[in-house]
Amino acid sequence: MTKEEIQVKIDKQREFFSTGKTYDIDFRIAALKKLRSYIRTHIDELNDAIKADLGKSHFESYMCETGLTLSEITHMIKHVRTYAADRHVPTPLVQFHSTSIIKSVPYGTVLIMSPWNYPFLLTIGPLCDAIAAGNTCIVKPSAYSPNTSEAMCRMIEEVFPPEHVTCVTGGRAENKSLLEARFDYIFFTGSKNVGREVLKAAAPNLTPVTLELGGKSPCIVDKDANIRLAARRIVFGKYLNCGQTCVAPDYIYVEESIKDDFIKAVKKEISRQYTDSPVSNRDYGKIINEKHFNRLVGLIDEEKVVYGGYSDAKRLKIEPTVMDNVTWNDKVMGEEIFGPIMPILTFTSLKDLVALLNTKPHPLAAYYFGKNKNAIRYVTTFLQYGGGCINDTVVHLATPNMGFGGFGESGMGAYHGKAGFDTFSHKRSILDKKRWIDLPMRYQPYKKLYGFMLKTFLR
Repeated sequence: MTKEEIQVKIDKQREFFSTGKTYDIDFRIAALKKLRSYIRTHIDELNDAIKADLGKSHFESYMCETGLTLSEITHMIKHVRTYAADRHVPTPLVQFHSTSIIKSVPYGTVLIMSPWNYPFLLTIGPLCDAIAAGNTCIVKPSAYSPNTSEAMCRMIEEVFPPEHVTCVTGGRAENKSLLEARFDYIFFTGSKNVGREVLKAAAPNLTPVTLELGGKSPCIVDKDANIRLAARRIVFGKYLNCGQTCVAPDYIYVEESIKDDFIKAVKKEISRQYTDSPVSNRDYGKIINEKHFNRLVGLIDEEKVVYGGYSDAKRLKIEPTVMDNVTWNDKVMGEEIFGPIMPILTFTSLKDLVALLNTKPHPLAAYYFGKNKNAIRYVTTFLQYGGGCINDTVVHLATPNMGFGGFGESGMGAYHGKAGFDTFSHKRSILDKKRWIDLPMRYQPYKKLYGFMLKTFLR
């Protein structure tokens, strides 16, 4: 699609937004219901598309993508009237007599750029929030997941008029054209490198941006952790979608005295969850493409592999792999893994570990397994990261009642539920001043009495 064609789409959306139709809550709810109905009706078709791109089973696609998206849409349908309602806040006495109101209004025409690893969830989830907030939307899905992108664009075309929501497909040329255009808001999910380019592109127009990026998310297993349960939940979170999850536990720090028991439990859990032949397991997905497959294979140090390590280039599959005795000098620790490789490191002092991790780029997520309340409080207070779990992994993002977002290099802004509605809404502060009284103390000429009154009010 050419730059000119893209601009025509944007202009049509701006024109439609200016009619005020998207401000109507009933219009927003009707659009969300139509979207939900389409997803429910075409659920198998959508899950098939995801499987074609990533090899995910229908169960995993529903649990982590289509079903989770339906949950977000349903939440918005139920709560959008409350979220959109004017909020009255207290007014200071110096503003007597007035009413203070915070009004949520849509930004206008927004751009949503999504990645390939959860192509449906990370496209339609933000779209749901943007529609609920009353915006018009240009959606740009990833070229790396062509089957899902095609299915989503077909869905968008059937559900929405193009002046409300439309889809732009393609690769770098289309991305460049979109980022050179002026939008009222940009929502980007993807890598840190591309996130920096998005931020640069937004700067000339001072366009507000939400960046959902990634990073090396640590997982800490303390000596008082339930080792069996920790292994089970870490294996789930690490190898879900073959590790191609932005909040997957990237590496595991295990308290030194329990390392051997933990590795033994992890091996057992991998076999239990994925069978002794994961690459032949139909429910175990694949790496997105050859480029990422080769990168991941290059991160595996065979001398440190204690489980797995086998890869199948033809099927783009890599076994769930565990590496022991890993240090920060290893290649696998030099970048976000984004694949089914679990490096294991050890620690003896929790405070020293937190201090060390805080010298690294702030990750999108962090996880702690242990029982001690003081240790839990210490980690959740002083370790710097976006969000996470205590005694679990990944699932913190599966609730519409908590915002999900990064911190530092892992992103800025948040979404899901009310946080998503707020992300795509401008909070307009309005002071409604009454006419029946007009206190004279702010007007010149200034008098001593007025000065006394001012100091009484403002202190």
